[in-house]
Amino acid sequence: PSRLFSAPQTSTICVSARITPSIVWAAGMSRYCSPPLVPTAGTVRGTWRYPATVQNPSPEQASIRLLVTGGTFDKEYNELNGRLFFQDTHLPEMLRLGRCLLNVDIRTLMMIDSLEMTVDDRQIIAGHCQSVADTRIVITHGTDTMSETASLLGHDFLAGALAGKTIVLTGAMIPYKFGSSDGLFNLGSALAFVQTLPPGVYIAMNGRWFPWDAVRKNRERGIFEAL
Repeated sequence: PSRLFSAPQTSTICVSARITPSIVWAAGMSRYCSPPLVPTAGTVRGTWRYPATVQNPSPEQASIRLLVTGGTFDKEYNELNGRLFFQDTHLPEMLRLGRCLLNVDIRTLMMIDSLEMTVDDRQIIAGHCQSVADTRIVITHGTDTMSETASLLGHDFLAGALAGKTIVLTGAMIPYKFGSSDGLFNLGSALAFVQTLPPGVYIAMNGRWFPWDAVRKNRERGIFEAL
């Protein structure tokens, strides 16, 4: 199957996921979700809305666009061959566990390891950041080349293509499904930073935020640090 998700823009779509009491398995079964996942009508497959149902958000609260690209964040473990692979994004489950009350729209652009990400893939990410009306965007991304994608977006911002938008990239060193992952913490940090930082492009990891042009991954220590 293709790495990119697409579907005719003609019907309501409910994204499939692993069977649990709180995750949708197929279209029409959102009644098993708590809180329910409400699919958005007439959009590209991989897009859905996670509503804040515990409390009603204020009417003026702007939504946050959450773009999924894969990376360690969303990898699964195959117990038969010991390999990591991609299936469905874990973000709806993570938002539920974090009791998220934000108005978040999630779109899966691709599910790939960032080491396999091409220039065309990065242009797809940049194109979505430019085209969406949302001014606050969080991108989940593999950590190995996160800085490269941030650099592309940063230069687009300087050129005026992303004017007025706050974009935060985040990821994980350990897959979420491993239980000891830093993914949930990094996602929460990124959602907080995207609401408070001024327009620009940033990376959020290890509880810290970094400007796109002043950060690197320290592979020996397994953290991100300022240049």
